Amino acid sequence: MRRISEALYLFSITLWAGGLWAIGYLAAPVLFSQLGDRQLAGMVAGKLFALIGWIGLGAAAYLLVFLVGRWGARVFRLAGLWLVLLMAAMAAVQLFGIQPLMEQLKLDALPREVMESVLRDRFATWHGVSSILYLVQSVLGLWLVVWSGRGLR
Repeated sequence: MRRISEALYLFSITLWAGGLWAIGYLAAPVLFSQLGDRQLAGMVAGKLFALIGWIGLGAAAYLLVFLVGRWGARVFRLAGLWLVLLMAAMAAVQLFGIQPLMEQLKLDALPREVMESVLRDRFATWHGVSSILYLVQSVLGLWLVVWSGRGLR
């Protein structure tokens, strides 16, 4: 049973961190460069970002259970725990805070595209905040991959 839980631990980290990098730095740029419709590209990218947000929260839940089960009260001394908590918090802020706000701005701009409306600056600001959070989360995910073996020892 221990080997299965360790394999799931490593799989969760790989899925979450790899998904962040694959979606944010491979899939989304390709969507915007290859689709002729920026609105469609943004909609698909938004769905992918929401999906990786949910994957992140699910992975974080398992990682936290695993680390607490493995280390007990000593878990608070592990850098991996704090990385997981910080990444989960960022995923939650994006999923439940920033993404719904950006969706509302898009709806408020109708029948125009948000970038052609008076809401352009607000949308661009929140998009920038989201991008910075995503970048930080991606770097923390890379750090978590590097530190992942320490949660097993």
